[in-house]
Amino acid sequence: MGRRTSTLPDVETFDKLRERLVSRTATIGIVGLGYVGLPLAVAFARAGFRVIGMDTDAQRVSDVMRGASYILDVPATALQPLLQAQQLQATTDSQRLQPCDCVVICVPTPLRKTREPDTSFIAAAAHHVAETLRAGQLIILESTTYPGTTEEMLRPLIEAKGFVVGRDVFLAFSPERIDPGNQQFTTHNIPKVVGGVTAQCTELARLLYTQIVTQVVPVSSPKTAEMVKLLENTFRSINIALANEMALLCHALGVNVWEVIEAAQTKPFGFMAFYPGPGLGGHCIPSDPIYLSWKARMHGYEARLIELAAQINSYMPHHVVERVTQLLNAQGKTVRGAQILLLGVAYKRDVTDTRDSPALELIRLLKEREGVIQYHDPYVPVLQLDPERMLSSVALTRETLRAADCVILVTDHSTLDYALITREASLVLDTRNRLASLPKGRAAIRPL
Repeated sequence: MGRRTSTLPDVETFDKLRERLVSRTATIGIVGLGYVGLPLAVAFARAGFRVIGMDTDAQRVSDVMRGASYILDVPATALQPLLQAQQLQATTDSQRLQPCDCVVICVPTPLRKTREPDTSFIAAAAHHVAETLRAGQLIILESTTYPGTTEEMLRPLIEAKGFVVGRDVFLAFSPERIDPGNQQFTTHNIPKVVGGVTAQCTELARLLYTQIVTQVVPVSSPKTAEMVKLLENTFRSINIALANEMALLCHALGVNVWEVIEAAQTKPFGFMAFYPGPGLGGHCIPSDPIYLSWKARMHGYEARLIELAAQINSYMPHHVVERVTQLLNAQGKTVRGAQILLLGVAYKRDVTDTRDSPALELIRLLKEREGVIQYHDPYVPVLQLDPERMLSSVALTRETLRAADCVILVTDHSTLDYALITREASLVLDTRNRLASLPKGRAAIRPL
């Protein structure tokens, strides 16, 4: 039999899947149970869908199946009733994806050491999906990646099985927009962008997310949807870089950058406040713009602004170390042998996530100068520096603060005792401007 090439939808296949989505009788497979996948799995299960979460990490699967959450935004109390009702299951067996009507891929997309996209996780997940692929399935990629990935990596695997995308199997991209720790904007009320290979693919993806999200925004193609995500995070990266460069310039000029920003944002139009810091962290903002820059080079275009922003942002940990060195020198001390206490090692406030945290680079640079490093973080009891080395969080006490030659406020967790810090520390480098409004204590507080 010759291979079908028509992209007209199989009406029966389309209608059956559409009905299962609208009636919420479809089974949803989630590949990757991390910061994106687990909240998504819980959202679909709460909406009444049967959900099968698949992850290659056996520990994650075991945790989910016993109702123990490792994601701050998913409390154990949310998992347990879904497990008891058998609305949610987790497995390491990719064959369990076969009965799923929809499969959503939510795996990480890091950068290689060469600063090129590492799509190996997407490739592995796509092969897991392809092993059990059948007619009538909707496949959605959520992993942030370069424009063209969905059609260049997933579509050929589907077609190699003899299926026609848009007729037998439906394929779309929908960028994740999870903001860990954000209590105001969650899976439910963050608008969802979807772009399918065909209009029917887009419609089915729209219907799926409409069941759990208040607003779904269809776009013309997967490539457009992929580009949307990269624009969002490139916008942030470039504007944070501008704020960081202003901080460097203001320091050189003896001007308080925080005061400048606060005054500038009183303008009711044409300005949006971004703030400097010790460096970029998290999975998205440091890496997503590099995905776009890499893809631009493949087409002979040099994304100079993106690259320059990355350079500025990656310099900030070095600036922090230089500031520490200057402040210690002013007291007749050196970094070598100095007791240095970092407050916060998570990449942002009130989360457990340390991926690409600027604290990691700060620790490396300070250790190169032979500083004696400790940290306190209520969300990160143990910090893995590399496969052989780890640090444990110390208690934030009067004794710990007084023993430190310099305290660096890296992550401004809301639970930190800032009054204690200003009262007991002798020298604090405040990279977040968190202490400026507090009553002066014993500490000499210095800005970024």
